[in-house]
Amino acid sequence: MFNVERWQEIFETLKKNKLRTFLTGLSVASGIFILVILLGFSSGIENGVTTEFQQDATNEIFVRTRRTTKGYKGLNPGRFIQLKDDDFALITDTYDDHLEYRTANYSIWGGQVVYKNETGNYRVQGVLPDNQFIENADMGKGRFINQSDIDESKKVAVIGNKVSKDLFKDENPINKYISIFGISYKVVGVYFDPGGEREESQVYLPLTSARVAFNGGDNVRNMSFTVKMSENFDEAVALSKNVTDAIERDIKEKHIIAPDDTAAVRVNNTLEEAQKIYSLIDTIKAVFWFIGIGTIIAGIVGVGNIMIIIVKERTKEIGIRKALGAVPSSIIGMILQEAIFVTMFSGLFGLIAGLALLELVGPQVDSPFIKFPQVDFATAITTVFILVAAGAFAGFLPAYRAAKIKPIVALRDE
Repeated sequence: MFNVERWQEIFETLKKNKLRTFLTGLSVASGIFILVILLGFSSGIENGVTTEFQQDATNEIFVRTRRTTKGYKGLNPGRFIQLKDDDFALITDTYDDHLEYRTANYSIWGGQVVYKNETGNYRVQGVLPDNQFIENADMGKGRFINQSDIDESKKVAVIGNKVSKDLFKDENPINKYISIFGISYKVVGVYFDPGGEREESQVYLPLTSARVAFNGGDNVRNMSFTVKMSENFDEAVALSKNVTDAIERDIKEKHIIAPDDTAAVRVNNTLEEAQKIYSLIDTIKAVFWFIGIGTIIAGIVGVGNIMIIIVKERTKEIGIRKALGAVPSSIIGMILQEAIFVTMFSGLFGLIAGLALLELVGPQVDSPFIKFPQVDFATAITTVFILVAAGAFAGFLPAYRAAKIKPIVALRDE
């Protein structure tokens, strides 16, 4: 129930100690302000890392080979391990139940692409249809490579948005022809990629037609797979790691590579890397919460101190109240209300200041690993509850001590 007289008493008490109240409130406001800023930037780090992982599928297993660095079973080091179609078939057949998407890749770095008088050098890749989902390619116009293109070795191409802007300007590239090292390909699609211009500076061809055009035979430069995700993230990571280890073992056995030759066969698991990064983010969040809460506690100690002083100064007044019949709960309520008010008012000021700064500065932050630092509604509500709990905690001990004062002792106090 709202009590006007109680609030008048609170404001009168605070007015008598303006500087002390201001400094105490400032310490609480600073604690909340720092906590909000730290949580905002931890959210920005999470957004930035998530964006980086969105460039490709998070659950990707990427296989590539190099030269051997160790001799094994009578074979000398320095052999170049060339992946073939049968390697891709071995993996897809063996682990079909665990795989979602799969593609083999035959790439050409620095492919010269020409349209009329415009020329550019881009990465040209022969791929399978599933590559669209592994690379998170979003079709802006037309379509991606399909199975018919693969089966018939069609001379079609899907170009990135950057390639489209460079070569075609404002012209619609669909059904137009581009030349790659003198061979004509019909553009059937334009894609966008979360990775931005770097990822959009590529040209995709059907794997079969790319290898025919560039004498690739049945060679495969690298292979990419995605594992089926389960609702439990840890289970998905464990499955992905098991499949990764099994693929590496199978490739090494097939090509007679030493089991401890880490350079000859590289199998990267993005899901396992994602788990490490997200675990690091959780650690950063915990550290930020620890620092912020520690700063708030320093402010709360100040509130507790000021309430102890106020109770000491009002000892005789409290004794008179008790002599006139005031019950202990009313004394405790009076002190707690004052402590919670100081804490809430100061804390909300710090909360609003922190949110305003993030709203102002957040859009200006342009970093690959920090994007859109902000505090969500749930976190803001959490800080409000922290403020209420902190205010109650800061005022409880002084309030309890005030309630225990005996009237006769209080009236003798000078």
